[in-house]
Amino acid sequence: MERQSIVEYGAPLRPTTAKTPGPKGTEVLVRVRHCGVCHSDVHLQDGHFNLGNGKELDVKSGRSLPFTLGHEIEGEVAAIGPKVEEVTVGQRFIVYPWIGCNTCALCKSGAEHLCNAPHQLGITVDGGFSDFVMVPHPRYLLDYIGILPELAGPYMCSGLTAYSALNKAGPLLKDEALIIMGLGGVGMMALEFAKALFEGPIFACDIDAKKREQGLKAGALACFDPSEKDARRNFMKMTGGAQAVVDFVGAETSLNFAQGCLAKGGRVVVAGLIGGEFKIPIPMFPLRSIAIIGTFVGSLNEARDMISLVQSGIVSPIPIETRPLSQASTTLDDLRHGKISGRVVLTP
Repeated sequence: MERQSIVEYGAPLRPTTAKTPGPKGTEVLVRVRHCGVCHSDVHLQDGHFNLGNGKELDVKSGRSLPFTLGHEIEGEVAAIGPKVEEVTVGQRFIVYPWIGCNTCALCKSGAEHLCNAPHQLGITVDGGFSDFVMVPHPRYLLDYIGILPELAGPYMCSGLTAYSALNKAGPLLKDEALIIMGLGGVGMMALEFAKALFEGPIFACDIDAKKREQGLKAGALACFDPSEKDARRNFMKMTGGAQAVVDFVGAETSLNFAQGCLAKGGRVVVAGLIGGEFKIPIPMFPLRSIAIIGTFVGSLNEARDMISLVQSGIVSPIPIETRPLSQASTTLDDLRHGKISGRVVLTP
C-alpha cells in the first residue's frame, strides 16, 4: 500500500510503501477514500508541542518511523477478520480513531479517548494518509448516510472536538453569550454546532479578516479581532461578558483574551493546541468564580450522538477542499501558516 509518512521529525512527509495487511480476528481492513488533515498532524510532524518559555512536550517516543498520520478517515470495507459479523465487504463508513486499550478504568467508563495506553489511528499507530488502514473492531465504524463522503471523515476529529467542547461549555440560557475563539476548521464546525445546540447569542474571534467574514456569513452575531487594542472592551460593552468561551486556538494570546471576556461564573473550554504558557493570579478564580476546562476530542458515544445530529439536517456543512494524497506535506505547511479555511481532505 502507498502512504505519505513521517520519515524524519521536522521534515516533509515522504512517500512510503508497505505490505497491505490481512485482518485477523475482529479486525476490519478499510480502503481509505478520504482523510482529513488536522492541525494536530502538524504538531506530530514536528514531534513536539510548544509549552512556552522555550519548553517543548516531546511526542516522538513510542512511535517508530516511518509513521503514517491521518485520523479523519472515511472509507470502504476491503476485508474482514474471521470473527467479524457486523459488517460486509464494500460497505462505506467513517472510522472512530480514538481507540483505547479496552481494559482500563477509563475505557470501561466510556472515556477510551482518554486512555493512557491508546491505539489511536494516525496518532499512536499508522493512520489514514494511506491506501488502507486497519481498524481493530467494527464498533469503531460509524454509518454516515446522508452526509457527503468528503465531509464525513472530519466529523471524527474537528466535528467531535467541537461537539464535545460545546457540551462542556453548556448548558447556556437564552441570554448568555458564547464566544468561539478561532475560525479554522474546528472553529467553523463549532459555529455550526453551536447554532443547533444553543439559543443565545454566538460571537466569534479570529485575527484573520477573511475568517471573520466567513464567521459572520455562517451566523455569528459579531466577530472580533482579538489582536485589536479595544476588542475586549468593545465585547464587554456589548454583552457584559460571556458565560462560555471555547478556545480552538490554544495559544497564550487566545486564552488570555478568552478569560478576559468572561462574565462572573463563566468558563473557558480549551481545545486548541498551538501552545504556550498561561498565567493568572490564583485569587481571581474564586473572586470571579470562573473555570478553565481542558477537552480532548470526544467519546465514542458522543461521536454517535454527533453524527445523528448532523444526519438530522440541522447542522450546515463547513467548506471542504479535496486534494490528492501526494499533497499531504504541502497541506500541513499550509495549515502551519494559517492558509486554510474549513478543512482539506486528502484522497488516496
